[in-house]
Amino acid sequence: MTKESFMQQLKNALKRIPEEERTDILQDYEEHFAFGLEEGKTEEEIASALGSPSQIAKELQANYHLEKVTTNATTGNIFRALWAVIGLGFFNLVIVLGPAIAIAAIIFSGWTVGVSFLVSPLLVLLEMVVYPNGFAFFDLFFSLVLCGIGYFILVGMLYVSKLASKGFVKYLAYNVSLVKGGLKHEK
Repeated sequence: MTKESFMQQLKNALKRIPEEERTDILQDYEEHFAFGLEEGKTEEEIASALGSPSQIAKELQANYHLEKVTTNATTGNIFRALWAVIGLGFFNLVIVLGPAIAIAAIIFSGWTVGVSFLVSPLLVLLEMVVYPNGFAFFDLFFSLVLCGIGYFILVGMLYVSKLASKGFVKYLAYNVSLVKGGLKHEK
């Protein structure tokens, strides 16, 4: 593969990265080719050593989205980072998507239980309006207890959700480093 075709494929694969970052990345790869040519290598050898432009772009997009989510951890940024990491390969589809779905289901269940407990007194009052003869103080007091428990569950779920999003972002970054060729132990 020639330098021109390599650079064109890389540029096309980096469409989703902002222009400024894309320009920096392309300039870095121009420098790789310049240094390689100075060392006497051919363009084909340099392109072969660098790897597939589409795989390079996938890794760069995953890194870009992970950096973005660490600075601004919104739900949209987390999902973009998740899909960028999954895009690195089939391995990630199984290893990343499975835990993501499990964590999301647990968090959703916790929020659902907390909200359900919190609104239970309203349901008892609604039952009192619909069936006035069936009202029992036990139901009202039990629903107030559930409301208090629901409040604590919701407060806990707020912390669990924040912790899970931070932990999941770290997991995605760890996964990207594994896909790139293993972890590099720094001392």
